[in-house]
Amino acid sequence: MNESGRLAGKRALVTGGSRGIGAAIASRLAAEGAAVAVNYVANKSSADALVRELTNKGYQAAAFRADVADRAQTADMVARVVDEFGGLDILASNAGVEHFGALESITAADFDRVFRINVAGQLFATQAAVAAMKSGGRILLTSSISARIAVHSHTQYAASKAAVSAMALNLAPELAERGIAINAIAPGGTATDMAADVSARYIPPALRGVPVERVIKSMSAIGRLAEPDEIAAVGAFLLSPDASYITGATIDASGGM
Repeated sequence: MNESGRLAGKRALVTGGSRGIGAAIASRLAAEGAAVAVNYVANKSSADALVRELTNKGYQAAAFRADVADRAQTADMVARVVDEFGGLDILASNAGVEHFGALESITAADFDRVFRINVAGQLFATQAAVAAMKSGGRILLTSSISARIAVHSHTQYAASKAAVSAMALNLAPELAERGIAINAIAPGGTATDMAADVSARYIPPALRGVPVERVIKSMSAIGRLAEPDEIAAVGAFLLSPDASYITGATIDASGGM
């Protein structure tokens, strides 16, 4: 464990922590001194591999299975993390799902799945984490740049991420009474396996057929996808004492999209 890092002695839970941005956040928090609980729902092998990587570096880490769409499983997971680490100081709520679909194609099942994971999952993870936290706790939710840009057939996902930003804003004064800060991060396009699966769907219909890299370059000031570590760096800042005067905010990490 890094005993001199700015998160030394902190206990952190990262939901959706087995891959992509979640894994990058877990690694960054561990490097900064936190003991890290890596949550997964299906990808046990990736979660276990990440935990091995972190423990081999001398960091404290453990994997915890739970489906954040299930409130009872989330509460049980937080209880297990507290039992394992002796408390909880940080929640990085990262678990989420993508969805593309034209208006007429959206079903009740689609709506339930997206909002149950992206919204209710983050709300109830926050609820369980706050119950275990003392003053000084910090929470990071995951919104998206999609909450404020128009993308064809992306309404349901974008709405779920806008709800997350509203959640952070409105929970801020309530949690401030307990000495707990809550913020959200809004990543833009990031080089993850999930992005690789759906990146072409972000291209406007009129530009379909144009190489994805060319479209990305035209859509952002920096002109490329983010690396997961770049998103994790912003998240680690918001979860650190350096962000002591920030709460209720959604911070874009979009490359100037």
